[in-house]
Amino acid sequence: MKKFQTVLLSVWQEACRHIEISRSTETIAALLVRHMPIDQLLVRRIDRQRSCLETVAVESLDPDLAASDARTECSAAEMKKLLAWCRQGQVAHRGGAASMPNKLEMLVPGQLDGDVLAGPLGDQAGVCGVLVLVATAQRAFGARDEALMQVLLDPFSVALENDHRLREMAALREAAEADKRSLLSRLGRKTLGDTIVGADSGLRAVMERVELVARSDVPVLIFGETGTGKELLARAIHNRSPRAAGPVHRVNCGAIPPELVDSQLFGHERGAFTGAAETRKGWFERADGGTLFLDEIAELPPAAQVRLLRILQDGWMERVGGQHPIKVDVRIVAATHRDLAAMVSEGKFREDLWYRIAVFPIFLPPLRERPEDIAELARHFAQRAVTRFSLPLVAPSAEDVRLLASYSWPGNVRELGTVIDRAAILGDGKSLEVAKALGVTTSPVVSPPAGSTTKTAPPSSAVEIVPLDTAIIQHIESALAFTKGRIEGPHGAAVLLKINPHTLRARMRKLGIDAKQFRSV
Repeated sequence: MKKFQTVLLSVWQEACRHIEISRSTETIAALLVRHMPIDQLLVRRIDRQRSCLETVAVESLDPDLAASDARTECSAAEMKKLLAWCRQGQVAHRGGAASMPNKLEMLVPGQLDGDVLAGPLGDQAGVCGVLVLVATAQRAFGARDEALMQVLLDPFSVALENDHRLREMAALREAAEADKRSLLSRLGRKTLGDTIVGADSGLRAVMERVELVARSDVPVLIFGETGTGKELLARAIHNRSPRAAGPVHRVNCGAIPPELVDSQLFGHERGAFTGAAETRKGWFERADGGTLFLDEIAELPPAAQVRLLRILQDGWMERVGGQHPIKVDVRIVAATHRDLAAMVSEGKFREDLWYRIAVFPIFLPPLRERPEDIAELARHFAQRAVTRFSLPLVAPSAEDVRLLASYSWPGNVRELGTVIDRAAILGDGKSLEVAKALGVTTSPVVSPPAGSTTKTAPPSSAVEIVPLDTAIIQHIESALAFTKGRIEGPHGAAVLLKINPHTLRARMRKLGIDAKQFRSV
């Protein structure tokens, strides 16, 4: 008995020391060969979905012994008998001259001959595999070996379960990597890290302020036109802060219907209102321990402004329909393209909330005020198009950069990204059709007739008038880029273009304009 205990302790140590079952099987077999007449040791996993036995670990101590089959197919009836035997938890013994009962013959690969011990791995609630020990015909297992085999089932069950979990983790990791690659492909990136183009040039002063405020925990208010990259700046503040390991969430306050603002931001209890079938956490609870980026904060209705003020003051909030306050630890980074100071003076935004969120303002300049960044941004978006559209890399030429620099960019960086994407698609990997993407084409200057007094512009400034439909397409796409693809509502493209939303949609269908491409930019 003492010898059994010593062997069992050593087996347990090896089973727990190595997470890969092939490695633990190798060391355990080397240990057991001194106590049992083993020539081969196999661990076979029961795959119920594919109805088979799969060998996941094998250790041959006799170099002349042939390798065993990796898989044994089972019928539905055989699998049922196998599982019934496994639940009994008893070791089966096949002598060299005897044959194993038909219901157990599948446990042993067909080419294995000799004395065999087989035992189920797992427990009655979760059978997972079979342990098989093989001895040649000249050596046989005795009653003592059967007893030792019985106590070996528990450590091998644990080893097989650990291996199964390792395989599951590997499968999940591969699935996560596939999702990551798919996401990067859709975003046109090589890494998930945020890239701030112009950090060393046009945005140098902005990034200096980011570095100053990131280490503290004070609220930050980012001012900037639509499309300048306010969300990217908010994430840069989060990633440089002590909260970098926590969550960061973006909420577009202008996209939430007024009647749902409280529920979205602060959550609700079950039964708080019609349709509240379950308790739901709001964005503040989800961002607990991290950063909440409130984009377009000027669009918050007055009631929500009051509740936000309380959170900023003492960190407490209540869900809609809740009876108890909830403590949250969230850093607020807000952003707007509106003149909040003017809104405060007009009574459209709470003055006390203004003082709370504007502790450290950052002004993000529009693209037209930092033309030195246009060339680098164009190269960045051209590189993004390579991954996004599976096209060869085509860098913008000097003439492309000149055309881009001459444009006013009402949609800022977002619009520039859209134009480069369009130019890459139009060029089909052979060139960047920047002129066509902008809606203009350069043409040679035609000399005036002899004797004419008409003055001709120099060739570098000659621009051909584009067809009306092309100009309309470019104008509608600029409005969609400015509104992030939104058509209706107070911040939609229809309002900017002063046209009925239904009329705008009909015209977009006629011209082949898809608003969806501007929502992911």
